[in-house]
Amino acid sequence: MLTKEQIAQRIAKEVKKGQYINLGIGIPTLVANYIPADLDVVLQSENGLLGIGPFPTEAEIDPDLINAGKQTITIVKGSAIFSSAESFAMIRGGHVHLTILGAMEVSENGDIANWKVPGKMVKGMGGAMDLVASAKNIIVAMQHCSKDGQSKLLKQCTLPITGIRCVKKIVTDLAVLDVLPEGGFKLLERAPGVSTEEIQSKTEGKLIIEGSVPEMVF
Repeated sequence: MLTKEQIAQRIAKEVKKGQYINLGIGIPTLVANYIPADLDVVLQSENGLLGIGPFPTEAEIDPDLINAGKQTITIVKGSAIFSSAESFAMIRGGHVHLTILGAMEVSENGDIANWKVPGKMVKGMGGAMDLVASAKNIIVAMQHCSKDGQSKLLKQCTLPITGIRCVKKIVTDLAVLDVLPEGGFKLLERAPGVSTEEIQSKTEGKLIIEGSVPEMVF
């Protein structure tokens, strides 16, 4: 199975030149470390920043520079800092090309649940509702199963929904999958050493397997 860093590394291969990209809290923030330096993209954080760089070394840490997950970050040449109101105007205006989010559940129709577990205290939904409603493309980074071994790729989400029919692609510790417009998870790649049978057994929702499925390449 992939580590969190390897999930982020694989997702970085989906990034395209010229994109404005929002990185959600958790695994998605790690993607910043794996985007090639010569690839011209701009990373956006909803707390008011354009131009996020890789995570800082000890010598580079500036406590005034943080992302939406309150992690210290670096900024790149040409970065801009502004209010969260301006940041959400960018998001709601459809100016973010790609959003990379974590999730607790994704349904075979592309619904995402990633902000609340009933009975547990949360600070709020953050920017998730706005991001899933406005982004042109949404990729989810997540563990394939919960800690008790239950699938998180479901026929229908059981947790409170963040967005409906919005997820386009999922990268888990087991696989890369497309969410098809007509419904279902199409298996594109397997994690090294993971069989299609294992992925099938750990996917509750409809899994579509066509021919031989290659292993991921990093």
